[in-house]
Formats: sequence, structure tokens, C-alpha cells
Amino acid sequence: MTRDARFDILFEPVKIGPVVAKNRFYQVPHCNGMGYARPQAHAAMRGVKAEGGWAVVSTEEVEIHPSSDISPYIEGRLWDDRDVPALALLTDAVHKHGALAAIELVHAGMNAPNLYSREISIAPSPIATASYAPAQARGMNKADIRDYRRWHRDAALRARRAGFNIIYVYAGHSLSLAMHFLQRRHNHRTDEYGGSLVNRARLLRELIEDTKEAVGGDCAVAVRFAVDELRGADGINAATEGREVVEMLAELPDLWDVNVSDWPNDSKTSRFAPEAYQEEFVRFVKTVTTKPVVGVGRFTSPDTMVSQIRRGVLDMIGAARPSIADPFLPKKIESGNVDDIRECIGCNVCVSGDYTMTPIRCTQNPTMGEEWRKGWHPEAVPPRSGDDSFLVVGSGPSGLECARVLGRRGYSVHLAEAGEQFGGRVTRESRLPGLAAWARVRDYRLNQLSKMQHVQLLRGSRVSAEEVLEFGASRVVIATGSRWRRDGVGRANPRPIRGFDDAHRVLTPDDVLDGASTSGSVLVFDDDHYYLGAVLAEKLRVDGHEVTLVTPADRVSAWTVNTLEQHAIQKRVLDLGVEVCANRNVVEFDGSRVVLECTYTGRQTILPAAAIVTLTSRLPNDELAQSLHALPDAVTAAGIVAITSIGDCLAPSTIAAAVYAGHRHAREYDRLPTDEVPFQRELTELRE
Repeated sequence: MTRDARFDILFEPVKIGPVVAKNRFYQVPHCNGMGYARPQAHAAMRGVKAEGGWAVVSTEEVEIHPSSDISPYIEGRLWDDRDVPALALLTDAVHKHGALAAIELVHAGMNAPNLYSREISIAPSPIATASYAPAQARGMNKADIRDYRRWHRDAALRARRAGFNIIYVYAGHSLSLAMHFLQRRHNHRTDEYGGSLVNRARLLRELIEDTKEAVGGDCAVAVRFAVDELRGADGINAATEGREVVEMLAELPDLWDVNVSDWPNDSKTSRFAPEAYQEEFVRFVKTVTTKPVVGVGRFTSPDTMVSQIRRGVLDMIGAARPSIADPFLPKKIESGNVDDIRECIGCNVCVSGDYTMTPIRCTQNPTMGEEWRKGWHPEAVPPRSGDDSFLVVGSGPSGLECARVLGRRGYSVHLAEAGEQFGGRVTRESRLPGLAAWARVRDYRLNQLSKMQHVQLLRGSRVSAEEVLEFGASRVVIATGSRWRRDGVGRANPRPIRGFDDAHRVLTPDDVLDGASTSGSVLVFDDDHYYLGAVLAEKLRVDGHEVTLVTPADRVSAWTVNTLEQHAIQKRVLDLGVEVCANRNVVEFDGSRVVLECTYTGRQTILPAAAIVTLTSRLPNDELAQSLHALPDAVTAAGIVAITSIGDCLAPSTIAAAVYAGHRHAREYDRLPTDEVPFQRELTELRE
């Protein structure tokens, strides 16, 4: 196919100071849970982005000094010369494909708890550290400011030696010392670095000038600046101080990378923000500077990207999450294969890697984080190794991905779906408030499968054990999903809850998704702690019910702290008038009243409720698998060499885990592990 001429503008080169980006696609800095601890995995991941056509590929934030240690989080480090070789692995991988490598140099100031280095945190003024640790940052004196400037300059010089082409001065979010100086709420100084905005911006100006003097001859100097903190008068605001900062420093850097802060605002999930949602805050920047401007907004549509360029909002299309979901997004647009893009669904599972200090993951792209560990590539799979034929039973996220990869490998595949719609839980959940974008998990895979003549999609095909035996496939993959328990057994209750055997008044999420109706007040018991409990509470409230959300956790949807949306979720349900009872467990239901128990004191209270929706745990739909495993002789006689359960019907988990399970089985089923550990590890080398 050939590229649509409408998108030609996206492939124009952009001059950034002394360097030139080959097109307008810019992978902005993003965390990944690999950083200094897993440099080979990190380099391979960034290298795949460059291979996929991104003109600029950036690191995550990179600590410049032991006093900027943000352990236990795993970011980049450039404390001294010993960190240069690890980062050079990354620049080599990026340069191999003709892309520019950018590094985001950061000192986190009061946000750096220094748990590893045990240095004292520093800030513009004496202030409590951002974490809940019982510690304070000390206020910096003039010597400290000079030291900080020197640390930043030295880090820039090391970055150039490591091969980076673009060096960042970072004033984004509340994660950087330069931003702390800008913020009146954190900068209480009365000297030339405090008070007026000109004074508070002095340090940022000096850092830009220092960096340009040190490396500006052959490296571009970029500034990442959060133009609006969405805090009103209490913070930087795009209409006032945000604009004024850009105006006073407009021509100093070689590139402006602009966004909103903090991170939950910058990386809003699709449930709370549409594509290009940051435009209203950043569109002024190009009106006050001649330098190229890059911005973000979870861009996945080429038409939206072109619109941003043609209307003068941005010069370069910045992306973190879309580049994770599809590292080859630029090349797919360039080659005219736009319908092959794996569009980001905005779920922020990628962010959870950083928050849990583990390698990055993605719901749409199961190869993310596995480029070095397992040698997986997002666009390449091994060819088939034999004449196996497959029957995949179940078309949820795991079954769809398994069938897609098997089909890509060249195998004959039949995908049997009991219902009339493909997609399993993805299809059902995407109908809930705010989750429409999640249907992309299904749509991308169905689109790919539709192009494969050797893959047959069979809807309305519920198969029994006898029909599987008669089908003639040599390998059977069971991906029949799971169902929510009705009895209340879960994390807080290892045994059934009294009264939860009332099927008319105790509903599961499956019942609600199937359209079950109820009347009167509804209590949602969320012992799952991810997104679904709050989404169902929202749906029920919008449908007109009085809703109380009860959770044994200390907040609504507690695990979504890891996806940056917990605050937004709790605000949403409270704004809708949902009553929230945190730190409460359900211990009994008599059909009209619920007995709650405080998770701390054990004291009991009673709430009226006409019905309960219970989210505790799930049971695998493994009846078909068990039936087949009970017939070993018949299975052998039918020529079936393996029956494998994958995804939720093996162990219920997230949609991301289900996609990964389907991908892993299809890619690895015929590759026997050579080691008990089925992936490469980066081990510390000990020397005598």
C-alpha cells in the first residue's frame, strides 16, 4: 500500500537546533520500570520504537545526582561516569534506526526521598517531602544552587558522551527542582530566586543557558514544561504564569515539550479524557515562540495528528502511551497501513509498571517489555514449525490474541465463539460508562484475523467435549474466560457470606452486564479494587438507583493508584452522589439489610439495601477443559496432542494478562524452555 497524501506533512523533517528529526513523530519521555536496573531491556525497548519510525526516542527521567534518588522507583541514573555505558546501549539501539536519542535530566528535589542514597532532600525552601515519609527537605542556599547547576551541567556532558542528541532541562509536573522554584506554594524565598515570577524562573533560565553552553554546539537543548497544573490560582496556570514563563524564555531552548501536570492530569485515562485533550492548555505556545513545539494527548488518529500540525498547535506529535501500544505507529501511517495500528486504549496499565517497580506492560501490545527478555518483536513472529491445526474455543482477549498470532505464524486456526458477538469481557465491559475505547482490544484483533484466509471465525458455536473430539484439530486451546462469584468469597472473606445465596437480590457484574434489572437501593460490594466496581456504581447511579459503594480498602478502586486514576474515580462517584463506605467488610445480607463490619475495630453497622452487586473474585469457566482432560483415551484417539487452557479460564486476571497469555501460548507452544527461568535476566556481575 502507499501512504495517503493527507499524511505527508507528518513525514517532513524538523530542525531542532543543531540536529534534524527525520519526521514529526516524537516519543516523549516515559517511565518503564527498567531504567538503571535493566539497561539491556531498556535499550531494546527503545530500539524497537526507533525501528518503528519514531524520529526522536526519549528516556524516562534520569536522576543526575545521589540527592535526586527516587528509590524504590526505577528510573534512569546518570550520577557519574560509571552510568554512561548503560545509557550508551540505549543511544546505540536508537541510532541504529536513524532516530535521535533524547535524555530527560531530572533532579526531583523534595520529591526525591533518597531512600537508597540516604542524602538529605533539597528544595527551594524548607518544606515537607512529597512522600508520606516523616522527613523534610532542607532549603537550598546559594552554594546549593551553584552545586545543582554544576550537577546538571556535568550530567549534560556525560549524556553527550553517551551519545544523546537532545538534552532536556526538565520543569514538568511537580517532579523537578526547577518546577519547585517556579511554584509559589513551594518557593518561599525572598532573594533573587524567589518572589516575582522573573525571580522564580531564574534557575530555569540558568539551567537552559548552562546546558546550551556545555553541549549546545552539537546537541539540541529541550525544555519540558508543564504550562498548567490544573490547580487554579494555587499553581502554574496556562492563562497567566504558564504563558509568561514561555514568553520570557521563548527563544532560549531549541524545542519546547509542553504538557499539563501532575502526571495523573498529563496521562489521563480514556475514561476521563478524549484524544487531544491537552490542546486547550498548550495551543498558545506556538504563538509566542519560533522554536518547534511538541505536545501530547494520547494521539492515535493520523487525521488528528495532521490537524494539530496544520492548525499550528504543534510541530511534532508527542506520544508516550500510543508508542507503547504500537511502536510501529509511524511506519504504519507511512506505508498506508493505518488500519493495522494497535490503538492505545488509555487504560494506563503501562503506568502500573512504574508504580510497582516492574518492567512496563501494555494491554494492547503484549510484547512491550519483552523485547530483550524474550526476544519478542511487536511485528514479527516465528513461522510455523509443523503441520499443527488449532481449535481455539472462546473469543475473549486471550482467544483473539492467540488466534491472531497463530494465524500470523501460518497455522490453520478455527476460533469458536459460543455467543453471537466476539470479544468476551472486552465487548461487555466496553459498553460501560467511559470504557468505549477498550473495544479497540477486540477490534484490532478482529481486523487482523479478517485478513487471514487460513483462520475461520465461528460465531454462535458453543462446542461440547464430544464436538471438540470430532472437530479434527491437533491442538485445542481453551479460552472460555471466567465468571464472577456470587457467594462473596474473595480477599476479605475466605468463606461464603451469609445471605449471598439469594440469586434474586445478590447480583454479580455478569448479571448487570447481561441487563439484569433491580429496583430500590443498591449496595456495590467491591473487594476487587480495580476499576469495575466504581464503573458499575456509576452505571447504577446514572440508571436512577440510590447506590452505596462498600469496600474493605481505604479508598474506592484502591489498585487504580497504579493507573493514575484513583483520585478521578473517587471524585466521579462522589460527584454522582454515590455514598462511599471505606474500610468496611460485608458479613451478612438478609434481603433488605446489610451488616457491615469495620476492618479495624470489628464494630458492626447496618445499612438498608434492596440488592447487592458483589465483586469479590472469579471462577474459571473450565468445565470444557475438565471434561476433555477426563477423557484421555478419547483425546488421543481423536488425534489431539494437547489441550491447553489460557487466560481467565486458567487464572482470572486483567485484560492485559489475558492478552499476554494468548500471545505467549501462540508464540511459544512449540518452543521447549531450555532453562527453568523462561527469559533472560540482567544479573549483577561480581568481581574479585
